[in-house]
Amino acid sequence: RALVNELNYSYRFLTQFARHEQTVSRINKRDLSVLGRRLYAAFERKAGKVEFINPGIAPDLAEDTLTLVHAPNKKEPGQGQWGLYNGSLTALEWEHFAPIKRSRHLLELLTWCHRNGVIDSSTRLALHPGTSDLSEFELFNLLGSLQQTIALPLPTVVEEPLLRASVPSEVLILVNVGIDPLKHHRDLNILMTTERTDSLSYAGVRENLVLTLDQVTLNSWNEVLVGRYDGPHALLDCIRDYLNNLPTGPQQPKLRVRCFCHNRAQFIAQRVDDILETAQNLLLSRLNHRYLIQVQQHYHVLELVPGQVQHVALATLPALIDYLGEEMTRYSPLHLDPKALEDHDLALFLPTGQPDCIQVFYRVNEDQADLYVLDEFNALWQQRLPWHDEQSLLVPLQRFLQSIQYRRDALLPMDAATPQNLDTLYCQLLPSGPGRARRIEARPVPQTPVNKPFYDVQAIVGKAAPGQVQVTLYCNQREFSELEHGDQLFSVVAREIVGQRRETERYRCYITDLDLSGLLGEGQSSTHLYLRYKADLEHALNEALDQV
Repeated sequence: RALVNELNYSYRFLTQFARHEQTVSRINKRDLSVLGRRLYAAFERKAGKVEFINPGIAPDLAEDTLTLVHAPNKKEPGQGQWGLYNGSLTALEWEHFAPIKRSRHLLELLTWCHRNGVIDSSTRLALHPGTSDLSEFELFNLLGSLQQTIALPLPTVVEEPLLRASVPSEVLILVNVGIDPLKHHRDLNILMTTERTDSLSYAGVRENLVLTLDQVTLNSWNEVLVGRYDGPHALLDCIRDYLNNLPTGPQQPKLRVRCFCHNRAQFIAQRVDDILETAQNLLLSRLNHRYLIQVQQHYHVLELVPGQVQHVALATLPALIDYLGEEMTRYSPLHLDPKALEDHDLALFLPTGQPDCIQVFYRVNEDQADLYVLDEFNALWQQRLPWHDEQSLLVPLQRFLQSIQYRRDALLPMDAATPQNLDTLYCQLLPSGPGRARRIEARPVPQTPVNKPFYDVQAIVGKAAPGQVQVTLYCNQREFSELEHGDQLFSVVAREIVGQRRETERYRCYITDLDLSGLLGEGQSSTHLYLRYKADLEHALNEALDQV
């Protein structure tokens, strides 16, 4: 360490001397910068970085025999630690010796040993796994994976990479190191047979078999970094950080995903590898994708913006639907993991979202129909309505969508290019009934003849007091305002509507036109926002109708 300190001191002295004397040419500045980065990469300590203790000082640090021990951490009750000891020690002996090195996590310790040549192919290891599930088979394969990813000796870094920020060149992700995700089954000698084999939602109890992930990264400056992820969001946090550290160019790091735990190791590794590969491809496409993954009964969305990937955790299906129903300002495709939402109709149509159009899907279940809309930005809106026939379900929506399209066109300047007419596509989810939908069938756009009379209910929403809105309703051109009727507005309008109807049978009332310019000004907003206000107004109006 004294030699390293002297090297760093010499470098700092040179740079200060050059600045003071102002005698450094451009090429010398470049040389000094490269030298500084070489020293930083080789010797500077930082979080997660594996320290290199033998920069050519000793010919060989390899040990013939070592003992690896997992034991309780006396300073942190409930936590364990790994220790590496010289020689082959028994369970009764190792406590009387000082370890070569301690570490909270096994892979951090093994990576340090490999990087510094303390363990090589000839080293014999005695293992005391303690409360961990580490086996000699797993230990052997962990070391083999490290040797494959970080092939020693590392080649000297040429000057070019040092002129740029470091980027990952090799990434190794090891799943469930020293952990058996089905240990409770093994302890009870239970052999599970199940059709639900997904590693993120295994068997009838939907267990998540991806419990921890250890990531080892070799970057373009020959730095070796180790990180660990555990907890309920371990997989998604690991994916997020991996994606955010990817270089922007075509040269991407070589990724290896390995798992050597007792149960279903190969399937776990393949599942994680598939998810990482999919997420990386979606990110590199730069199409503003969202990637939906289901873990147990919970949902996770990766928002794939280059350099700013975010992970959104959603505990329940209603929370997911609320998230998908948030207003958006630009189109964002939604990619579903094949195992996500397996038992829900959403899985059938969410992947079919298209830009610059409005897609309407409906499914009939006895006397109810679920109506779903994906707007031009792929935001989801849904509503459950009484079912009579296709026309009565879709015509009010088609009429409303036409009305807001007219309003949008009217707001465009006269010299604007051709107005963007958003096509509306209609589809039915089949078969009808309570079971899972299996297919999508295109339906014709419902006809709304202009010469056929209908009861017109127009809503104007504007600003009122801070944080509040004021509503004015027009029923067949007759005005009803909150200024006049206060909180009785919807009751008064409901009585007016009932009084105008010739039929005695009660049926829903629909908003046929909506103006939000009082809220939005002259700006354009998404179809989703109009539909949301429409649903809220209709809910209040139909509740009032039920009371008449």
